[in-house]
Amino acid sequence: QVQLVESGGGLVQPGGSLRVSCAVSGTIFGFGDMAWYRQAPGKQRELVASISGIGLTKYVDSVKGRFTISRDNTRNTMYLQMSSLKPEDTAVYYCNSGPPARYSWGQGTQVTVSS
Repeated sequence: QVQLVESGGGLVQPGGSLRVSCAVSGTIFGFGDMAWYRQAPGKQRELVASISGIGLTKYVDSVKGRFTISRDNTRNTMYLQMSSLKPEDTAVYYCNSGPPARYSWGQGTQVTVSS
């Protein structure tokens, strides 16, 4: 069974940076498309960025130029480097396959952007 464990969230001031991580177990990580999603209070979960097994990346327009998705297939780990953070980036960040998301969701990691 696939397990997803997100970590690295926290409180950061507007304009700051943060890196969140996703540890994946129970699947052949290196061959699958993976993605970061986020869910802000009172909103639907949304796709933020995706990365293919060979490292091709896509981003939602609102984070282009500020967020960088990456993966380390040797460590079964995926990352999301976030910079120039804005209050509207505040959300719980989740990792999963895809899109679409095929695995059970992890607990997520809370990112709060506030002064």
